Amino acid sequence: MIIKGLFFRNFNNAHNSFILVIIKYSNLYSYTILKSRLINLAIAFFWMLLGINAFAQKSPEGGKKPNIVFIMSDDHAYQAISAYGHGLNNTPNIDRIAKEGAIFMKGYVTNSICAPSRAVMLTGKHSHINGKVDNVHGFNWDQENFAKTLQANGYQTALVGKIHMDGLPQGFDYSNVLPGQGQYYNPDFIENGVTKRIEGYVTQITTDIALDWLKNKRDQDKPFVLLYHQKAPHRTWMPEEKYLRLFEDSTFSPPANFFDDYQGRLAAASQEMSIAKDMDLVYDLKMLDKEGVLQTNYRKSFENMYKRMNESQRKAWDDYYDPIIKEFMAANLEGEELAKWKFDRYLKDYLRTIQSVDDGVGQMLDYLDENGLAENTIVIYTSDQGFYLGEHGWFDKRFMYEESFRTPLLMRFPKEIRPGTVIEEMVQNLDFAPSFLDYAGVPISKDIQGESFRDLVAGKQKKWRDAIYYTFYEYPGEHKVKRHYGIRTERYKLIHFYHDIDSWELYDLLEDPTEMKNLYNDPEYRKVQKQMHVKLKEVRAKYKDSTEMDKHYMPKTP
Repeated sequence: MIIKGLFFRNFNNAHNSFILVIIKYSNLYSYTILKSRLINLAIAFFWMLLGINAFAQKSPEGGKKPNIVFIMSDDHAYQAISAYGHGLNNTPNIDRIAKEGAIFMKGYVTNSICAPSRAVMLTGKHSHINGKVDNVHGFNWDQENFAKTLQANGYQTALVGKIHMDGLPQGFDYSNVLPGQGQYYNPDFIENGVTKRIEGYVTQITTDIALDWLKNKRDQDKPFVLLYHQKAPHRTWMPEEKYLRLFEDSTFSPPANFFDDYQGRLAAASQEMSIAKDMDLVYDLKMLDKEGVLQTNYRKSFENMYKRMNESQRKAWDDYYDPIIKEFMAANLEGEELAKWKFDRYLKDYLRTIQSVDDGVGQMLDYLDENGLAENTIVIYTSDQGFYLGEHGWFDKRFMYEESFRTPLLMRFPKEIRPGTVIEEMVQNLDFAPSFLDYAGVPISKDIQGESFRDLVAGKQKKWRDAIYYTFYEYPGEHKVKRHYGIRTERYKLIHFYHDIDSWELYDLLEDPTEMKNLYNDPEYRKVQKQMHVKLKEVRAKYKDSTEMDKHYMPKTP
């Protein structure tokens, strides 16, 4: 009875069932023999259970299944991460991921606009396959995504922050997301379907919620996936109070092609995302004069954001911006001087919001390090696309030109990635889903169009894709960027603008990295043009996009 009691006190129901079978036949043996055999059987069974449990929690290579922290900001230009070497700002915590892991020099998106990019990231499928072609049409949450797959394979999953897609997120044990674009100050959050307003600054709040889930809400016995998504630095670039005066003593000079005349590039000439012409003085640049003299197109929208602040927040805001507004009204700037002033104001606010994002990354890395999770946790930092910081005179994204097509991508996983690794191959947000499944030891569906970069980043894979594919559908729409598609190879880029335009562009990225000269009709590049058309046809067939492009996008009627 003593032995029997020990068994029942120390084993769960599965153990107990096994013991009952043994004890059923215990009267066949003497007490001494029974004691010896039961102990031996119990020990053997104990180790067998440990082995089964360990096998269930391990990847095919024999290691414990890794945790995943996927950090995504919104509209974060790679130029604004100091690890990329452009010298605009200092992001020590994001840089730390590269220092302790890998930096991808050629990370790209498949569709440079917020919600479609996120849909591609979740599904591993191009926009024309997953159905989320623009910010207007809905996303079908019933389709498979990598979080659902990992959840079904024993992972705890959470989504915190911005997702910018309607409907209750599927595939997550916990979700606490911003509705739509979200607000910078005192934002609303939707926690598992319930909306509530939280006092404070959105970047810090998002970080706090993410850390709270890690500390208090997850099942500590399971591997986890956390999608930790920041709103910043999305328009309207409203800085946190503590960073309002960051860069106050600096003046930023615009890029060399800031006053681009768009010669030979019809679609570029017809956009409405020019800093000089289209950037709103109040909505974008915070020139909310109390007298109401500056009645701009989006003044009312910014007034609503300003009213959302509490008294303390508004005081800090007014103390900083009121003198700038007064000085601006007195200066009466015009032409190029006004354009340069707008660029400087824009860049300062944009970079200030990034500083708060970097703080959050630091808090996340510190938590993982201090709690023994760093070694077995994959940490990725990326953005849903790149962004123009004055290149071609622009803000925003959408075009297939490098600054919006390319996105930052940094990754740390001490078990497999050597510190200081630099990846030069072209990867896309299409590749996140299969990569995460690969790391987790979960089969990758044949429907997924991306490729796992696990072996690539570990230095085990030398052969990689030689071309990447891009699509953009949101026209007619904000900023008036024409619909287009195209491919990029290591050296060249071919783009077709279509719908109410039929224009081709070809760039030699080695000779013209800022894409100022369209070579499509240049006789010296005739052979390259033909080769790129052949490659485009191959890539479109590979991704099952061989039908007419307009069929993938039906604009809503007014």
